[in-house]
Amino acid sequence: MSHNIRRARPGEAGLVLSFIRELAEYEKLSHEVEATEEMIAEALFGANPRLYCAVAEWDGEPIGFAVWFANFSTFSGRYGIYLEDLYVRPSHRGKGLGKALLVYLAKECVDNGWSRLQWAVLDWNAPSIAFYKSLGAVMLDDWTLCRVTGPALTRLAGSAT
Repeated sequence: MSHNIRRARPGEAGLVLSFIRELAEYEKLSHEVEATEEMIAEALFGANPRLYCAVAEWDGEPIGFAVWFANFSTFSGRYGIYLEDLYVRPSHRGKGLGKALLVYLAKECVDNGWSRLQWAVLDWNAPSIAFYKSLGAVMLDDWTLCRVTGPALTRLAGSAT
């Protein structure tokens, strides 16, 4: 039994979307998934992709993924990776695949001279928090994630200055 981490390939937007839906179900957020296969295909494989995806395979079978994009630290003056989603199917957890995906992303950072790899984790997800801490991740408890969406985003965009 062996694992492999590779970049998602054109034609795999449906696979990526299936992982997104599985993750959303696990996080009890299925009602928030608006993405379509076409949207994912354009984001990953369109003319100007700014989203990237790694697929974890176990004996050739896709069983997980990591989706990320480049961010930038003005303090370090360098790029980094923001990990949007990391998911391994429950039947394959505990086999080192989540760690392998994070190792893959850490290597991307190091190989490109980027300064950091960061992500958010739901505060109720104790197993993931313990796992991330075991890899050296630091929980930034003094930072609060902010988000503006939907009608509030539309209102903000239309605000006069």
